[in-house]
Amino acid sequence: MEQKELRDLLRHVSEGSLSVEDAMLKLKLAPYEELGFAKVDRHRALRQGIAEVIYGAGKTKEQIGEIAARMLADGQKTVLITRMSPEAAAYVGGRIPLEYHEMGRVGIAGKMPEPDGCGKIVIATGGTSDMPVAEEAALTAEALGNQVVRLYDVGVAGLHRLLSHAEDIMSARAIVAIAGMEGALASVIGGMADCPVIAVPTSVGYGASFGGLAALLSMLNSCASGVSVVNIDNGFGAGYLASMINHIGVE
Repeated sequence: MEQKELRDLLRHVSEGSLSVEDAMLKLKLAPYEELGFAKVDRHRALRQGIAEVIYGAGKTKEQIGEIAARMLADGQKTVLITRMSPEAAAYVGGRIPLEYHEMGRVGIAGKMPEPDGCGKIVIATGGTSDMPVAEEAALTAEALGNQVVRLYDVGVAGLHRLLSHAEDIMSARAIVAIAGMEGALASVIGGMADCPVIAVPTSVGYGASFGGLAALLSMLNSCASGVSVVNIDNGFGAGYLASMINHIGVE
């Protein structure tokens, strides 16, 4: 149950169009649904403002399909599925309406919401090889109701490419800076922007990048103020956090 639904429920009780008993029944059914292999958290949106997301890796296609179907049946309008394989997408798409984005390994069941954030979120990558992580971040933010601007392949090896998008950087409400190699992009953007910058190190790079550890440490040691860092390849976490920032002040 989302916060808006709860307000509507309480308003109906106040207006007399819904009995206290019927309202109590709806609330009793709300906390979670037991599926045996999963407990679908119906109160997540009420507690956090954002409904539960399905992490697809490690789940069978049947489990993903059943969880997503129950969420839609319970009234969740948009179900975000991350780290979803093409095989799982083919199966789930045969059961429920699903849009699958293979590059970001993201499935979106139901309807994509209209943007209702305060501003825009910029997703920037150092290189084209960082795009799978960037798409996970961008699609997460879009599925959570945000306007997203994608700036791909604007790394520091050709700084003029980033500077040509200075207006986008300086007008963003939140920025996700995604880079592998030495991870310098986050520091450069952090020195240009007046909004929070969420840095995402990726596992892209040659041997001494240590699977993204070098970029992670560079970003943690950034001299630019206002830069925070999520885990290696965690596009979802960055997109989610950027959405929370962009919805501060939204009723």
